Amino acid sequence: MTAQQPLQITPIATVVGGHTEVLDDYQGGVESIIRLRDDLPLETLQGIEEFSHLTVTWHFSRSGPEAVQLHARSPRGDDRWPATGTFVHRNHRRPNQLAVSYPRLLGVDGRDLLVTDLDAVDGTPVVDIAPWFTDMGPRGPVQEPTWPGEMLENYWRDADSR
Repeated sequence: MTAQQPLQITPIATVVGGHTEVLDDYQGGVESIIRLRDDLPLETLQGIEEFSHLTVTWHFSRSGPEAVQLHARSPRGDDRWPATGTFVHRNHRRPNQLAVSYPRLLGVDGRDLLVTDLDAVDGTPVVDIAPWFTDMGPRGPVQEPTWPGEMLENYWRDADSR
């Protein structure tokens, strides 16, 4: 196997407003804007308002390479949950520090996509936007251990209830 060449990705948009600090919980109910770059044609968003949800890929830009952890560890450092490998976590400690979120699309105003429940902070670079297609979701029964549900019990709680 040969070494892979670095992949260069240019952000297509930026998160404006919404969350201002990185937090583990209380991500729900916050509105923000995904603002498309000025040099991309507006028609790249044509028809997106027909969808209720988006698939947004973004970069953990407030973190750096020093945060990457390529070993098994307990989620959030909590020993109640089993140590699991880097690719079993959904946080900034991943090698490419990318995240995927599924915010609700509330409206479109030119280059601005008004969304809620996007768990990225103000200023976050967005590397891709796509509509959520139900038929592209998981097929067949979904299986997961109990610890993600325990860990994320408060994740989508309304931010106003912090």
